[in-house]
Amino acid sequence: MSSFLARLGRASYRHRGAVAVGWLALLGVVVTLLVTVGGSFDDRFTIPGSESQEALDQLNAASPGAGGAGAQIVFVAPEGASVTDPAYAGAIEQVVATAGHAPQVDAVVSPFDSSAVTPDGRAALAQVQYGVAREGLADGSLEALQETTSAAREAGMEVAVGGNAFGTTGVQIGGTEFIGVAVAVLVLVLTFGSLLAAGMNLLTALVGIGVGMGGLLLASNVVTLSSTAPTLALMIGLAVGIDYALFILSRHRTQLAGGMEPEESAARATGTAGSAVVFAGLTVVIALSGLSVVGIPFLTVMGIGAAGTVLVAVLVALTLLPALLGLAGRRLAPRAGSRAERRERDGAGSDDVGPVGAGRSAGARWTRLVTRRPLVTVLLSLAGLAVLAIPAPQLRLALPDNSTAAVGSPERTAYDLVSEHFGPGLNGPLVVLVRGLDPATAQQSLGSIAARIGGTPTGTPGQFEGGLDDVAYAVPTVLPDGGTAIVTVVPESGPQDEATNALVARLRNLSPQLERETGADLAVTGQTAVGIDVSDRLGAALLPFALVVVGLALVLLLLVFRSVLVPVKAAVGFLLSVGASFGAVVAVFQWGWLAGALGVAATGPVISFLPIILMAVLFGLAMDYEVFLVSRMREEYVHGAAPRDAVVTGARHAARVVVAAALIMFSVFASFVTIEDVIVKAIAFGLAVGILVDAFVVRMTLVPAVLALLGRSAWWLPRWLDRALPDLDIEGARLGSTPALRTPVREPAATGS
Repeated sequence: MSSFLARLGRASYRHRGAVAVGWLALLGVVVTLLVTVGGSFDDRFTIPGSESQEALDQLNAASPGAGGAGAQIVFVAPEGASVTDPAYAGAIEQVVATAGHAPQVDAVVSPFDSSAVTPDGRAALAQVQYGVAREGLADGSLEALQETTSAAREAGMEVAVGGNAFGTTGVQIGGTEFIGVAVAVLVLVLTFGSLLAAGMNLLTALVGIGVGMGGLLLASNVVTLSSTAPTLALMIGLAVGIDYALFILSRHRTQLAGGMEPEESAARATGTAGSAVVFAGLTVVIALSGLSVVGIPFLTVMGIGAAGTVLVAVLVALTLLPALLGLAGRRLAPRAGSRAERRERDGAGSDDVGPVGAGRSAGARWTRLVTRRPLVTVLLSLAGLAVLAIPAPQLRLALPDNSTAAVGSPERTAYDLVSEHFGPGLNGPLVVLVRGLDPATAQQSLGSIAARIGGTPTGTPGQFEGGLDDVAYAVPTVLPDGGTAIVTVVPESGPQDEATNALVARLRNLSPQLERETGADLAVTGQTAVGIDVSDRLGAALLPFALVVVGLALVLLLLVFRSVLVPVKAAVGFLLSVGASFGAVVAVFQWGWLAGALGVAATGPVISFLPIILMAVLFGLAMDYEVFLVSRMREEYVHGAAPRDAVVTGARHAARVVVAAALIMFSVFASFVTIEDVIVKAIAFGLAVGILVDAFVVRMTLVPAVLALLGRSAWWLPRWLDRALPDLDIEGARLGSTPALRTPVREPAATGS
């Protein structure tokens, strides 16, 4: 592979003008199409084949209005007053009448018609029904509904508008998120000691992001794309785009400092560091694309979209970057006598395997420290990672609702007021769809079903209470066709509570018995039930996905390092990093540690697909560092260094770049923690912690210590397996003996030596 990549790098170097223009032209086409066609988002969390989703689709077909978006208008009278007082009641009726004429509103049910008034008279709840799903609401429809409440506010009542019509409507990227880019630039300048090198690194990353993100947004016109997907693709694409270019550019400058010709250096850097980039990129692409096996459309598109952005970043690093190296020529070489030049020359001297040569860099000094007593280092590292992972088993999954919206937002205020005055269950009612009723006896059969679920009739017409555990009350409704009905079940617990999950299970267990008694077909649905089914599907897929990812890591690393123990060590390290990341997420987003400092609006279950996304991304990035760091150690060992000297010398070559890459990724991910969207915030936080732990604790500390403990056995491979495995030549061992890879000006010197 290294030979092919070296030829690709040389071709890009020699045809630098055409390659650069080609990429700029592609970027221009993508941007032009995006401006012309635009993109669209769909934030529905669906799960084809589940009971709740099939029932929801059937409900939409039977009564389109019933499946439309719903909103709530909450009215709260001042302390000591009642919403039934003439002044307040008149204001409420005025709001109801005005809201009925708001854009896209089909109907508004007055709280006095539905008896949606609390027993103490303090609060009332009006229901607003839209004729379209939330995704079909036009810009400004919800704002127009909020403006209809002015009469109630002027009367002195507290009013809030919420409901499932509100939700994730797009992630707003602000200036704060670009702090990560600024930090990345600073790290690049300090790493290279050159503004030109830092700027070139950032330029290639931005071109890759432009092409990848533009393509993804254009694809939203063809496939269903959530508003979170582009942000995830931007976050990952920007981080890997900078890192991949950093790996190749760093190798190139080291070789220039050693006296290599620019063209030869560009080819060799693409062949050696580029091989690690290809491997790391493919692992990320495979892991993200593997999200499609879960069978949830929005997650599939999210994974493939992010994978596409990573793939573009790899192609940019292998083609556009060598072309830019050709345009820069020797100007990228560190200035003679500068600190950068001395540092790069030290990195180029791969023959120094002893203490003097290996001890010149901070990376080598750190590696010598952690390998001096490797067993102590291993035990301390494992203990620290175990402590970080302690909260991980408490991980709870759910889809976001208005309880996770920003404090002070209309939907969050309405959610809190409904919970306070009407009970938390009204924020996430369940729907039992009843099909196949005999129209002549529909009311009787439906009453029997409602009584079994909700208990005895209440004083409010059409309501039942005192039935199944955790059911506050149930309301039966026959739909216009006469043979289909729904029973709205309001739990006593909130949408994200474990008790609501248990209630859904009890309703489904009761359904077969009710079907035998009434002859109808029953199914539990509603947005709350759909969210529970999505979370259950993702939770069940987590362990199989982890096994697939770990198995993939073992196979790929076995091919790369031709060792049995190194892949096992890498896979265990990956699992430790994931455990620490999960633990940190639980501590902040469920337990509330540092929640205020990080701007977490509310604690509770984390977004259902966060664990599987974290595993996919961290897997690729962990293998990225593993390959770049350990391949340099193996290179030294293959060239004759003693096992421990090979570890130290390999760290001298790779540690600075790995640390820089980790700091860049951490800063990019951490900058996205400032976003208000709870989905992006949680994913960004988990990735930031995971990268920090994996790079500095696992790869830079635990890995050298384990390799030092294992000694020569770390590189052991059975002879029969050695013969059976293909040689990928990640280290570029063949480059030095392939005539086609030598520049013409160097051939005479090589011949005469």
